[in-house]
Amino acid sequence: MRGHRLRVLLADDHALVRAGTKEVLSRHFEADFTETRDAPETVDAACNQSPWDLILLDISMPGRSGLDILGDLKKCCPATPILVLSAQDEEQFATRVLRAGAAGYLSKTNSPAELVRGVERVLAGGRYVSEKFAESLARSVQKGTEPHSHETLSAREFEVLRMIVAGRSGKEIGADLSISFKTVSTYRTRLMQKLDVHSNAELARYAAREGLV
Repeated sequence: MRGHRLRVLLADDHALVRAGTKEVLSRHFEADFTETRDAPETVDAACNQSPWDLILLDISMPGRSGLDILGDLKKCCPATPILVLSAQDEEQFATRVLRAGAAGYLSKTNSPAELVRGVERVLAGGRYVSEKFAESLARSVQKGTEPHSHETLSAREFEVLRMIVAGRSGKEIGADLSISFKTVSTYRTRLMQKLDVHSNAELARYAAREGLV
């Protein structure tokens, strides 16, 4: 990457995480970073300050999550690789973010060296997940494993699920996602049917059991 300073959009609501990520990457890449703390800031920067060479995106941000805005980011920056950095369980989220258009997924528990490898891979046009997850995915394909019920949820249904489990009311979810209370109720009904649960308490138990929270 010599001779070209990377333009990196770094979206995470924790200042210490942003600082640590910048420190690691600055040792290996010549880069200028723009930092955002939530979904509106991230979408605004992605759409109005492009072109970007790389977007580093957290899943769990206030309001709309990184998962929920992936589609918006891909519309604004279709050629920009998006590497998701998250504390969420890789087994549950990596496949979903890759399907949504991300170029890779890294857990925040990974080493700085793996972060650098992941960035190098996606900048070169490849995709990146941990070796452990890649092996797990290969085994599931070979065995023809049936998908878990929550893997059949749409991105918006999945987001509503996580917000319900986090204790958000229907009105709060609607405000955060810019949808009506009636639409939230529709998503709630659909996801409960797909998961075969009948109350928020059952939904919370399902999410805890499957590592979704």
